Amino acid sequence: MTILEAIESRHSVRRYLHKPLEQDIIDTLQAKVDKCNARGCLHIQLVTNETKAFTGIFAYGSFSGVENYFVMVGKKEDGLDERIGYYGEQLVLLAQQLGLNTCWTGLSYRKVKGAYDLGQDEKICCMIALGYGENQGMKHKIKTFEQVSNASDLTPSWFKDGVEAALLAPTAVNQQKFSFEYLGNKGGHHLVKADKGFSMIGYTHMDLGIAKLHFEIGAGKDKFDWV
Repeated sequence: MTILEAIESRHSVRRYLHKPLEQDIIDTLQAKVDKCNARGCLHIQLVTNETKAFTGIFAYGSFSGVENYFVMVGKKEDGLDERIGYYGEQLVLLAQQLGLNTCWTGLSYRKVKGAYDLGQDEKICCMIALGYGENQGMKHKIKTFEQVSNASDLTPSWFKDGVEAALLAPTAVNQQKFSFEYLGNKGGHHLVKADKGFSMIGYTHMDLGIAKLHFEIGAGKDKFDWV
């Protein structure tokens, strides 16, 4: 499965089978976690064979069978949520390529003492459920090009490809509060601006990080520079 195929096939899954992750898959995911932590200055942790985090009143009726998850941790500082989204989605897409299912969650979990480490200056931004799903999830209605970008017949084809990939990015309650603007070619560099919108629900910084990764994959990271 290519990374673009992972983007197209990946949907949120909340119900999982009791099927342990194979050691080679754990090793592959952990290697990616280590790389994301180094590049993003984060403290993401992979937790396996732990059954308590997604149980209780917050998870009831929503999640079941979750025994593996990523704990999305970082130092409390500006830009943390966007980096969590950007690097966390790299883990999500890798998991999809490995035949697993995932679900971002900001609330439907509880903290489990001893399952992971949390420094004094760090916080948990969210968690990502991980495992073999009972199904492959469902497609959701998405916005149009016009609603989230200035894509037109005058913008490069790669810009449209980037927006298309961004529209498939998971966001909190499918709110898609992001936008992309092509600013033209200046000094030999194509420039693109990404913005988050306002939401009472929140998570727009994290959603923007996820959407920006999708845009880079769809457009080709070497085609433009972020403003």
